[in-house]
Amino acid sequence: MRAAFHKMHGLGNDFVVVDERDRSLDLTPRRIAALMDRKRGIGADQFVTLSRPDIQAEGGNADVHVRFFNPDGGEAGACGNASRCVAALLARESDARSFTLRTQAGLLAARVLDAGEQGEARVTVDMGRPQLDWRDVPLAREADTLRLPLAGEPAALSMGNPHVTFFVDDIAASSAGPEIEVHELFPQRVNAGFARIDAPDRMRLRVWERGAGFTLACGSGACAAVVNAARRGLGERRMTVEADGGELLIEWAADDHVLMTGPAAFAFEGVVDLEAFPR
Repeated sequence: MRAAFHKMHGLGNDFVVVDERDRSLDLTPRRIAALMDRKRGIGADQFVTLSRPDIQAEGGNADVHVRFFNPDGGEAGACGNASRCVAALLARESDARSFTLRTQAGLLAARVLDAGEQGEARVTVDMGRPQLDWRDVPLAREADTLRLPLAGEPAALSMGNPHVTFFVDDIAASSAGPEIEVHELFPQRVNAGFARIDAPDRMRLRVWERGAGFTLACGSGACAAVVNAARRGLGERRMTVEADGGELLIEWAADDHVLMTGPAAFAFEGVVDLEAFPR
C-alpha cells in the first residue's frame, strides 16, 4: 500500500502528516515508529494522521480529526506545533482560514493569520484551558502542582498532555529530562520543560518531550511554561517564548484559554510504500 505524506515543521519541530480522510491506512504503532526512524524511515519528531471527524461526537463539529504519535509509536494527546501545521495544510486545500481540529485533548480552534515566503504560514491555535489539578496532570498521588515535591520544585499541569516546568538559571545545564520523564510520580510519563525567565514578557525554553527527547520547539510545552510562570509570579500572562528553533507568542487569556501563535512550514511531499515497513 502506497501513501502520500507531507513533511512539515513548526520551528524545526518536524512532523510526517498522512491523510486518512478518504481511506484507512494500516498504521500500527510498530509501523509508525519505523516510519519515524531518522535513519531507516522518513524521520520526524511526531507522526500525524488526519481522518474524518465523527459528527456524533460530543463537543461540537470539527473540520478534521487529528491524532499525534510519538517516535515510539505511542499516541500523544496534543501537539501545538503540529496543530499549526495541520491548519496550514487545510488552508492550502481551501479558501478558509479558520478551522476546528478534533484531538484526543478536545476541540482546538486554529486560525491562519498569513502566508509568508517559502510556504511558511503564521497560525494561532487556541490550546484550551490548562488543567491544574493533580488528577488531571495526572500525578500518581496528591501533590501541590504549583511546587511538586521534586528537586527544583517544578510546576505541573496538563495541556492535553502532562507537563512539568523547571525554572532554571542555566538552560545548557538542563540534563534531567530523561530521569523526569519516567519518574514514578508521572504514571503516563511527562514532558519536562526547563525555562529561564529573561524579562516579565520573555523566556528561554527547552523541552524534553516524552518519547522524543529534546526537540527544537514544543508548542504545548511553551503554553505550559507561560502558565506556570504566571502562576508562580515569575512572568506575565503574555510572553514570547524562545526555543532552540525560534519564537512562539503565548497568551494565557482572561477566559483561561491559552493562545499560541507561531509559524508552520512545508518541507517536502512524498509517497511511501507502507508494506516496506514492519507491521
